[in-house]
Amino acid sequence: MHRTRHTLPAALAGLLLLTACGTEHQGAPGGGGATPTAGCGARPETPASPAEDGVTLTGTGMTGGPAASTAPGTGIESVTGDGPRPCAAYSLTSREAEPFTYTVTLQFLSEAGEAMTSAEDTVPAVAPGATVRRTVTAGDLPSGSARIARAKVVKVRSVPTTEAPAEGGACPPSGVRVYADQGDAAMGLRVVGLHLENCGTATYRLDGHPRVELRDEDHDRVDGVTVLRGGEAVATGTGADGPARPLALKPGERAYAGLVWRNTAEAGAPVNAPYARVWAKPGAAPVTVVPEFDLGTTGRLGVGPWKKEEGADPQRR
Repeated sequence: MHRTRHTLPAALAGLLLLTACGTEHQGAPGGGGATPTAGCGARPETPASPAEDGVTLTGTGMTGGPAASTAPGTGIESVTGDGPRPCAAYSLTSREAEPFTYTVTLQFLSEAGEAMTSAEDTVPAVAPGATVRRTVTAGDLPSGSARIARAKVVKVRSVPTTEAPAEGGACPPSGVRVYADQGDAAMGLRVVGLHLENCGTATYRLDGHPRVELRDEDHDRVDGVTVLRGGEAVATGTGADGPARPLALKPGERAYAGLVWRNTAEAGAPVNAPYARVWAKPGAAPVTVVPEFDLGTTGRLGVGPWKKEEGADPQRR
């Protein structure tokens, strides 16, 4: 895999222009939305600072510095009711040697700097060296909320497009969709489900545990973490325990396997690894998912066996 760096400082090199988007820019209520049109922001784009990262983010109307944006209130109308909503424009340039799919998380702020809402923009299959201009519209806010004045990039995640997880759409060439759910957390215990759906035309067989490798923000393999078979190695009652049994998934059937860890932090350096590279079985093509591991200093990850998933997927987003 090609080495890439997408740490937060690099993401904040991409600064944003806010303007009233009106109704021509579509966005999902509460979560925002993205469109490749150029209607958000008419000011000329300024170049990004030089960086040794796999991705460069730039913005229109930059005023310098990671926290910079246009002056509070510039081009912003009320975001309540049916009136215009603000949007943020940015450009993403991939400096990888193969197509990557990026997920950029933006935060919309009030004039006082209070986080009002966020939006997640997925940019698929950015070719090496290509620059993609994007606009993201803020979601609806309750009546009486503070006015949105500016926005910032808070996180960038990426996966090679050939390893991108799939929850819907066209069936991948492998004949299976593999993805991670949003997980559950309680009292320091984390449980994330890996899901596999047979979207092909033939029976798909599983027998055992998925192979999981943790990767850091640079997509390098994480050392010092022991990957254990069975979630009970970390905690019981998570559903990620029990023996592995042979499964024969007919077209349309699904399986799941749990990832279990604790974020307890004691002596030593805590481990934070955004990515997991997953092989469903020996010989399967890898898929890179983004569980956002915060393992603290425990150094252990429990991987449950594949189990057949009956009925509707309760974790499906």
